[in-house]
Amino acid sequence: MFAGIDEVDWASMEHAYGPADDVPTMLRGLASDDPVVREAALDGMYGAVHHQGEVYACTLACIPFLFELIVDPDVQDRGSVVELLTSIGGIDLGEDDEDEIAEEEIEGAANYAMAATAVTAGSGVFCELMADEDPGVRLAAPMALAGLHSHPSRVLALLRERLPVEPSEEVRFALVEAAGRVALRHRSLAGEASAWLTRLTGEGFPPGLRLAALAQLARCAPDALPGDVVRVVTGLLRQLRQAPARCSAPTARGTGCEPRPGLAADVIAALDAHAETSGAGEPPTEERAAARLGQARALSGEEVPARTAPWTADLLRTLHTGLDDRVAERTALLTDQLRSPDHQQRIDALRMSSALIRVWRGSYDELVRLVGEQLATPEPRLAGAAAQVLEDLFGLAAPASDALAARVAADPASWVRDWPSGPPALGSAVKSLARLGDPRAVPALAAALERREIPHDVGFAIGFLGPAAAPLAGVLRRRLGEVRLDEAAYDRASPLLMALTAIPAGEAVPEVLRVLRGAPAYRGEWLRTAALRALGSFGPAARDAVPDLRVLLRDPGAVSAVEAVEAAQALWAVDGDTDAVLPVLTEGLRAGRVHEVRAAVNAVAGLGARAATAAPRLRALLDHGELWLRVDAAAALWEVSGRAEESVPVLLAAWERSRQSRVRVARCLARMGAAGAGPDAAGMLRAELASVRRHNAMDGTFGSHDTYDDEQLLTFCRQALPGDTGKGPTT
Repeated sequence: MFAGIDEVDWASMEHAYGPADDVPTMLRGLASDDPVVREAALDGMYGAVHHQGEVYACTLACIPFLFELIVDPDVQDRGSVVELLTSIGGIDLGEDDEDEIAEEEIEGAANYAMAATAVTAGSGVFCELMADEDPGVRLAAPMALAGLHSHPSRVLALLRERLPVEPSEEVRFALVEAAGRVALRHRSLAGEASAWLTRLTGEGFPPGLRLAALAQLARCAPDALPGDVVRVVTGLLRQLRQAPARCSAPTARGTGCEPRPGLAADVIAALDAHAETSGAGEPPTEERAAARLGQARALSGEEVPARTAPWTADLLRTLHTGLDDRVAERTALLTDQLRSPDHQQRIDALRMSSALIRVWRGSYDELVRLVGEQLATPEPRLAGAAAQVLEDLFGLAAPASDALAARVAADPASWVRDWPSGPPALGSAVKSLARLGDPRAVPALAAALERREIPHDVGFAIGFLGPAAAPLAGVLRRRLGEVRLDEAAYDRASPLLMALTAIPAGEAVPEVLRVLRGAPAYRGEWLRTAALRALGSFGPAARDAVPDLRVLLRDPGAVSAVEAVEAAQALWAVDGDTDAVLPVLTEGLRAGRVHEVRAAVNAVAGLGARAATAAPRLRALLDHGELWLRVDAAAALWEVSGRAEESVPVLLAAWERSRQSRVRVARCLARMGAAGAGPDAAGMLRAELASVRRHNAMDGTFGSHDTYDDEQLLTFCRQALPGDTGKGPTT
C-alpha cells in the first residue's frame, strides 16, 4: 500500500495550515490499527487537507492513496474514508457558478473540477463496496455512488437490487436516501426513482423503511406523497415506538442499532421463494422480502427494550425539509412528535419546531402550547430544550405563558446561568417570560439584580416589561449608585441604565446624573450616551438634569457628535425647548460619519413639524450612498414635512434592495397609512402579508431575533393596511 507516496513532492504543496509535508503521515494514520491514531488522521484530513471543503493540490495528490485505503479489507473505518472521498469529489460547479468565478478563484475552481473528475473515474469501486463485509463501508457507498458515478441509471438499478439483501437497517435507509439524491441530481430519472420510493411506502414494508421512503419522496417528488401523509407518518411513529430498535455494538459510523445477523438469511430465503412462486397479484420482490423481514422481527424473542430508534430523528428532519412550506402538515406532525412517550424524540421535535417557526409564518398556538408543556417534565434536558425554543419566540410564546410562569416559580436555580468565562446571563424561562411583558418575571429579575455580578442581559429583559417592571426601580437605583466609575463602569452600569430607561424610572435622576458627570475616559462616550437616553425617557421628571444638558449643548466640542445629539434629544424630551435643540441637531446632519448623521436624522424625526427647517438637508440625504441613511432620511422627511411623495420612492427602493430594511420601512409606511403611502406601497405590503416565508429566513444561518423582527414586520404591514391579516399571528 501507498507505493510511490514518498516520491510525491509534498513539501512543495500547501494545505490550510502551511506546507503539506505532513500529509503522508496522515494518510498512513488512516490505515493504523490504533483507533486514536485513525481519528487524529481523519481530523487532520478534514481540518487541513480538505479544510472547510477546500481542494488544494495536496488534496488532489491524496486521491489515489485514499482509493487504496477503501479497497483494502484490512483497513478499519474505511466508511469514513469513503465519506472523505465523496466530499472531495462532490463539489459540483454548475454553469451559473462558473460564470461567477473571480480571477483569484480560478485555481480553486480548477482543483474542484479535477477532484470531481478523478473521484468519478474511480467510482466503479463504490459499486463493489455495496456488498462489503463492513457495514460502515456499505453505509457510505450509496451516497458516494449517487453523487459521483457517471451512470446514474445503473446506480439506481444497483440500489434497488441491493435493498432486499441488505441486512443492516441503517444501510437500507442509506440506499433509499441515495435514490432520492439520484432523483434530485438527474431529473430524467426522477419518475423512476419516485415510483420505486412510492412502492417502498406500502404497508408491506417495515415502518422505518416506509418512513425513509416518505422522507425522500418529500424531497424529490412531493406531489407523490399520500394525501394523508401526516396520518401515515404518525402511524409509523407509533409502530416504531411499540417496537424499539435492537442495539448491539456500534458500526463504523452508525448508531449501533442493527437487526440480528440471522435476518439476512431470512430475507434471501424470502426472495428465493418469491422467484419460484410469484404470480399475478403478488407484491414486488422487495415488498415480499420486507414483509418477511417484518414477520421475522415480530417472532424474534431476542429484542432488547430501547427507546425509539435514534435514526428516526434524521428521517423526520429530512421529511420536514421536503415538506418545506406545507406548514399545516408539518405543524400537525410536530404536534404528534411532541406527544411521544420518548423524551429524546420530543427533544428532537422541539428543535424541529424551532426550525419551522423560524423560517415559516403560520398559526402556532397549539404547537407552542405543547412546547410549554415540556417545561413541566422532570427530564432536565427536555425542559431546558423547551425553554430555549420559547426564548426565541418572543410574543409567539404567549400560549405557553402559564407554563413559563410555573417553571420560573418552581425552579429558582434556573433563573440565572453562570458560565466558566464571561458574565452570567438570565435563564431561558425567565427571559422568555419577560419577553412576553409578563409581570410574573419580576421576582426572578429582582433576585438576579441582587447578585454580586448582575446578568449582562437583564436590561434587555426589563425592556420588554416596561412599566410592569416599576417594582424594580428601587433595586436598580441602589445598584446603579453602587457602581464604581472606573474602567469597568460601562459593563456594570449599562444593563441598569437600560432597565431604568424602559420603566421609565424618573426617581432615578440623581443616580443617572452621577454616572453622566463621572463617566471615565474608557468607554465614556457609550456610558454617557446610555445615561442621556435614560434622562430623556424620564421626560419632565428629569427637570433637575436640565442644567447639565444645557451645558453639554453650549459646549458641543467637549463631547462627541452622537453625545451632543443625545443631549439635545434628552433636553427636548424634558422641557421641549426646540430653539435650544434644533441648531444642534441641524449641525449633526452635517457630521462627518454616517452613524453620527443617522443619530441626528432620527432625532430630527422625533421633533416632527417643529423641525420643518431641516427638510432641505434631509432631502439632500435621500441620494446618499448609504442605504440605511437614505431610509432614515426618507422617514424623517415625512415626519417633518408630512409629504410622502418624496419619501415613498426611496423607501420602496430600499425594500427591494435590502430585506433587512423592511421592518424600518414598514414602520414608516404604517405611520403614513395606506392612503398616504400610495398604491405601490400598498401592493408591496400586501405581497409581504401573502408570503408564508419569513422575510429574513436564510438557509443555514439565523439570528436569535429573526422571528421577532419578522413578526414586527407583519405588525407594521397590518397597521398600514387595516383589514389585511396575512399569514399567521403577530406578536
